[in-house]
Amino acid sequence: MDIDRPALPAPHVRERVAFGVAGLPLLAVAVVGGLAGVALVVVGVIGLAELVGLGRGSAIASLAVGVLAVVGAGLVGGGLTMVAPGEARVLQFLGRYTGTVRLDGLRWVNPFTTRQKVSTRIRNHETAVMKVNDADGNPIEIAAVVVWQVQDTARAVFEVDDFLAFVITQTETAVRHIATTYPYDSHENGLSLRENADEITQRLCAEIAARVEAAGVGVIESRITHLAYAAEIAGAMLRRQQAGAVVAARQRIVEGAVGMVESALDRLAAREVVDLDEERKAAMVSNLLVVLCSDREASPVVNAGSLYH
Repeated sequence: MDIDRPALPAPHVRERVAFGVAGLPLLAVAVVGGLAGVALVVVGVIGLAELVGLGRGSAIASLAVGVLAVVGAGLVGGGLTMVAPGEARVLQFLGRYTGTVRLDGLRWVNPFTTRQKVSTRIRNHETAVMKVNDADGNPIEIAAVVVWQVQDTARAVFEVDDFLAFVITQTETAVRHIATTYPYDSHENGLSLRENADEITQRLCAEIAARVEAAGVGVIESRITHLAYAAEIAGAMLRRQQAGAVVAARQRIVEGAVGMVESALDRLAAREVVDLDEERKAAMVSNLLVVLCSDREASPVVNAGSLYH
């Protein structure tokens, strides 16, 4: 299958699993550590005020430990991140990609990383109705829907500027290319948009997948949702289709009529019902074809004379 695959540079990053642990235990550690730190800070401040029986050194130590406990609890809490089902978190540390968290729930990661949310749910995009010229140069209207999903979050975030806009643009480009590659109606044995919907859909799906691969996006399915001649030629093309249908029907009728006439002559000859010369056979064939091929009821004429008069 020939696919219009654009020449794209090799990807700089690919998705990998980021370091992370379960977040609930560390949430408990952060809460307990924060409360303990606050308590030590309060005790240290009260001790400095000489409201309790603590020495000055013990009060300062309590205050310092409390501050460190609060800071530590804040760092532990800063590493907590919530991941919903169908979402992922892309982590960066000092501008460098460090991995992706896909496991849903409360997770703990490096608190100094930045986390970008990326949806990994299945999405669909339906293009607007576009007017293009098919392979024969006839203006047609076409639209399609594509079902897609982010498969590589690192490439979706770092390889393109906006992967959603990238998918939309590349989908419309692929639809236009497919529409200009094939005719609306095939007059030979080649593929056409109207008569070979399954084959055209497979080619469209493959071309869209090749175009959006750089953004880490996988195409699940694509379908043509609207296909018609443009309004300015729709009437003429409808008449052409009707004429083609009439010709095809007449051809089928003639083929059947010829078979019936041939069968009638053979049976008459085999049973020796009547002996016809070539001239009378031709007349009989002509009459039978007129009766069988006519689109109106025949009006028979009864011959009261002999066979030749």
